[in-house]
Amino acid sequence: MLQQLFSPSVQHTLDLIGIFVFAISGALLAVRKNFDVFGIAVLAEVTALGGGLFRDVVIGAVPPAAFTDLGYFLTPLLAALLVFFLHPHVERIQTGVNVFDAAGLGLFCVTGTTKAYDHGLGLTASAVMGLATAVGGGVLRDVLANEVPSLLRWDRDLYAVPAIVGATMVVLCIRYDVLTPLASGAAAVTAFVLRLLAMRFHWRAPRAWNRRSTVREE
Repeated sequence: MLQQLFSPSVQHTLDLIGIFVFAISGALLAVRKNFDVFGIAVLAEVTALGGGLFRDVVIGAVPPAAFTDLGYFLTPLLAALLVFFLHPHVERIQTGVNVFDAAGLGLFCVTGTTKAYDHGLGLTASAVMGLATAVGGGVLRDVLANEVPSLLRWDRDLYAVPAIVGATMVVLCIRYDVLTPLASGAAAVTAFVLRLLAMRFHWRAPRAWNRRSTVREE
């Protein structure tokens, strides 16, 4: 189904762009945590490839694409090298990096969902795999950096919700047999725009209703 939506060259290019941007975010966190060059490279690789690796292992697409395409492995290293030498300049364009990160989120939730369905998963499971593809690398990044994953924190702008919306749109299109390049593009753009709006207006998920805890908030 992926081949019907995008040509292999377009799919590969989009994957590398998303991987590069995710790797930038991982490398920047490593710099903030005062990691050495190896730590920067590891966090860049994990952030960029973690979600896709998890999806491929679960759906049985082995060996994962990250181990069969050298470009997938080298692109995060390029991002790590860029951040290692130029991180003050990269920090200054953090807003631009966040925009591309949102674009990667939209792209990966669509391609992850579609690939999972291609490998025999049901609609709900495919949507879950789309979400995992989009946010899995970020979760692993935060865990390795000894932080509570961003998508679990109430004080962070919505991240997982836009990916859930995009993945849900894809499975609904599959269910009603209307998944086309235009429809998949609309799902990716919807997730992208929702993430941008969440960053712009600081949209956050609600916490437990009628909280009366006396425990100090973290």
